[in-house]
Amino acid sequence: MLTPIEKQWVVVGLGNPGKEYELTRHNMGYLVVQAFADELKWNFKTEDAFCAKRAKGGIEGVTTHLLLPLTYMNLSGHAVKAYLDFYKLTPEQLIVVTDDVALPFGEMRKRDFGGTGGHNGLKSIQASLQTQNYVRLRLGIGCDKAVGQTLADYVLQTFNSEEREKLPLIIQQGVLEVKKLLN
Repeated sequence: MLTPIEKQWVVVGLGNPGKEYELTRHNMGYLVVQAFADELKWNFKTEDAFCAKRAKGGIEGVTTHLLLPLTYMNLSGHAVKAYLDFYKLTPEQLIVVTDDVALPFGEMRKRDFGGTGGHNGLKSIQASLQTQNYVRLRLGIGCDKAVGQTLADYVLQTFNSEEREKLPLIIQQGVLEVKKLLN
């Protein structure tokens, strides 16, 4: 017998685990998905089998899984694939929320499929799933690197004071975009 909740989405926030990475630019996906969970009053549980933290519930007839990989960015695909395989879900039911240095700070772009744009978390997901066919919500973090600074150094820096001031509004806009994608 079918349950009333048939449609399912997995929303993955990309980032790196640990206090030292919490407010870094590379954790924009984590920040949005955590804010979404906070708004729903959902708590994350660590799931060792997936090497991730997850929360799950129903939103207007849609089963929604929230996932924060604990594998570090470059291995995010392992956690995502393990989760999708366990719940027998497909990449077409996946929404990945991630940072993007190619977009100005605060801008957002949704894509239904496509390349990685050089993003190591997306590279890992695409290698693990063997497809580009999943939704991604890219959140701009800009790329205002200092001379001699590497891209890795830039994305792993904490937000500057001007960015921190704008961050709550940008995170809330990201949450609203995720809600739209779930409908």
